[in-house]
Amino acid sequence: MNILGIIIAIVALILLFTGGFVQSLNFLLWVGIVLLVIAAIVLLLRFISGRRV
Repeated sequence: MNILGIIIAIVALILLFTGGFVQSLNFLLWVGIVLLVIAAIVLLLRFISGRRV
């Protein structure tokens, strides 16, 4: 996984935990889920295409 994918995954996890613990910041939970899905799609596309960066 490239640097951008790793950064997206880390930010997604931070936002998931923050959104889970702080109810008033509930939208961060959804942002974290979306970013995590994007990171997973990027990882799968790189794995399927065989590109190594």
